[in-house]
Amino acid sequence: MKTLEVRVKEFRNKKGLTQEELAERVGVRRETIVFLEQEKYNPSLRLALKIAEELKVPVNKLFSLS
Repeated sequence: MKTLEVRVKEFRNKKGLTQEELAERVGVRRETIVFLEQEKYNPSLRLALKIAEELKVPVNKLFSLS
């Protein structure tokens, strides 16, 4: 079974955003970003697209199957 690889932390850091700032901008709690970055949470398509838009990165660069 393939697993979801998440690169949100890498791109969030490049933008100089904290987990709290990213969470506020995409309308979720900080804990959601924490679990997402730890690969313990699968985001909805809507959330994945919001994060990609906020970080100015194509969604397939943030999330991929490995």
